Amino acid sequence: MLGAIVLPLAGALTMAGCSSAVEQAGADTGAEVTEGGVLRIGDGGDLTPATLFSGATAQATVTGLVYDTLISYPPEGLEPRPELARSWDVSPDGRSVRLVLRDDVTFHDGKPLTSADAEFSLRTYADPVRAGQLARTAALITEYDTSDPHALTLTLAQPAGNILDLLDIVPIIDRATLADLDSGKGYNGTGAFRFAEWKPGTSITFEANEDYWDGAPHLDGVEYVIVPDAQTRAAQLRSGQLDLLLGVSPRDADQLASDKAFQVVDQSGVQRTWYIGANVQAPGLDDVRVRQAIAYAVDNERIVADVYSGHGTAASLPWPEYSPAFDADLNATYNQDLDRAKSLVAEAGDIPVIPITYTTGSTESEAIAQIVQADLAAAGIDTTLEPVDNATNLEHLIGGTYGGLWITAHTYAQYTPVTLPTSAYPFNANKNTSNFVDPDYQAAVEATWRIVDPAGLEAETAYRTLNTELLDNAFVIELFNHENQLAMSADVHGVDWSKKAELDLSDAYLGG
Repeated sequence: MLGAIVLPLAGALTMAGCSSAVEQAGADTGAEVTEGGVLRIGDGGDLTPATLFSGATAQATVTGLVYDTLISYPPEGLEPRPELARSWDVSPDGRSVRLVLRDDVTFHDGKPLTSADAEFSLRTYADPVRAGQLARTAALITEYDTSDPHALTLTLAQPAGNILDLLDIVPIIDRATLADLDSGKGYNGTGAFRFAEWKPGTSITFEANEDYWDGAPHLDGVEYVIVPDAQTRAAQLRSGQLDLLLGVSPRDADQLASDKAFQVVDQSGVQRTWYIGANVQAPGLDDVRVRQAIAYAVDNERIVADVYSGHGTAASLPWPEYSPAFDADLNATYNQDLDRAKSLVAEAGDIPVIPITYTTGSTESEAIAQIVQADLAAAGIDTTLEPVDNATNLEHLIGGTYGGLWITAHTYAQYTPVTLPTSAYPFNANKNTSNFVDPDYQAAVEATWRIVDPAGLEAETAYRTLNTELLDNAFVIELFNHENQLAMSADVHGVDWSKKAELDLSDAYLGG
C-alpha cells in the first residue's frame, strides 16, 4: 500500500491532533451526494471472532465500521488527530499520557461512552489470548486514572515511542457485551455502522448508525460478501453483484482502470510488504547461512515485474521510503546473488527438503511461491509447495506452526518504526512466528522502544542497529513493498481508510 511523506514526529507526539481532511476516493467526481443504498464489499476471508484484533480483512471490516479509536493517524502521515479523544498530552519523559474524551458519544445500544470503557478496551487488548499485535505496548500501562468519566490518564512502566500507535489501533469496545463479541453474535461499538448479522462463510451485514456522533452515514448499510476466489470476485464486480473489492490483482486492476465503469484507487499510506518467513526451529532453517542463502537466491525484482506488473519496489527492509528507519544502502543488501547463495549452501552442507506454505485464493500468491521455489532450486535448496486457506494461514501465523518457509504479506511498517518489532507477528522480539529468540535482537528492539522521540538522532542510530539485526539474522526475508489497490464501481464515492487499512465509509455514498 502507498506511503506519503511522514509529518515530523518530534512534537507531534505531545500535542493534540490536527483535523486536516484526508483526500477520499471518488470524492472529486462532481457526483451529487445521494442518500441510501447498501454498499457490497467483496473479499475472501471469513470472520474469526476469537482473533478480532488480529487485523485480518474480515475482522478489520468489523472493527473499522463498528468501532472507533481514541485517536487516528491520517493515511498520509503520523500526525495524530482527534477521534473519541478530543485532545491528549504525552509527558516529556514518555511515562504518562492524559486524554480528554468527547462527552457526546454513545454506544449503539445508547449507553454513554466513559473513560472506564477506554480502560476496559486497553486492558482487554493487552490480554495475549486476544491476538492483538500491539499487546506488548498495551501491557506497559500500569495505572489507569478514570476518576473523571471524560478524561483518562495512563501511566506506563517505561517510555514507549509508539504509545500513540496503540491509541490509533485499539477499538473502544463495550464491557457489557464482551461475550457477544467473543462469539460473533454481536458487536456494540460507537462507530458509523451497527453490526446486524454474520452468516459464516457467506456474509457480514451492517446498518447505518443514524445517531453517530460525527454525523449519520449516507449509506443505509454495508454488506461484506465472502467470495474465496479472486477471479470470481473480479467477475462479480464487473457484473454489478459487488460494488467494491478490498484487493485486486495487478492484471485485473489495469483492466478495470481502463474501463470508465470502474475505478481503481491506491490505498495510500498503508504499505504492504511481501516476505518469506522462516521457522528457525524447522530442519535446515536453524542455520542462519541457509536463511541468508534463501535471501540471496530469490529474484525479487522479477517478482515485482512479472507477478505485480511493476506495482511495487524490491526491498530487503520493510520500511517505506518516508519512514525514519529507511536506509537506502541497507535496503539493497539481498539483491539477487546466486553465486553467494550457492556458496552459503555449500558451507551449510546437506539441507533437507523445505516446505513453502502460501495462501490459496490468489494467483499472485501462487505465482510468487513458484518463482521462489525455482530460485531456491537454482541455488541448491529443494522445496515443496503447501497451499493453505486463509483461516489456516492465520492460525500458523499466530501460533508459529509453519513447517518451514511461508510466503505472505505484512503491514505495520507504516507506523512508528518500533511498532513492527514489538508487535507484528513475524517480527515480535519476544515471541514471533519464526520462533526466533535472540538476545541481541531483543536488546536492539528494547533500546529503540524506550526512545521518546522516534524521529530524533538517538532513534536514527537505534534504527541502524535494528536494521542490521533484521538483515543478519534473516528470519524474515523481505521481497517487495507495494501499494494495495481498491477496485470499485464508478458509482462509489467518498471511500476513505485508516492508517491500519480499515475502511472508513462514514462519508461514502452511491450515485451515478
